[in-house]
Amino acid sequence: MTIQKAFGNSIQQLRKEKGLSQEKFALLIDMDRTYYASVESGKRNISLCNIQKIAKGLDVPISQLFENMEEEETDEFE
Repeated sequence: MTIQKAFGNSIQQLRKEKGLSQEKFALLIDMDRTYYASVESGKRNISLCNIQKIAKGLDVPISQLFENMEEEETDEFE
């Protein structure tokens, strides 16, 4: 699993815990819905600024986005 996919899985889990659709969450953080969907699916190498937007939208520290990645069953990040 790539690091992008692991990150996408992490933010998807947190977003779902908040009960938000991708569309509603993307609007909340002022991010294009298709861009956000591609981040969740692991197709984007996201910038630090956008990581910060996502963390603020989820109301979690940035570090929590990465803590959830460690719980993923992964081989080695590619």
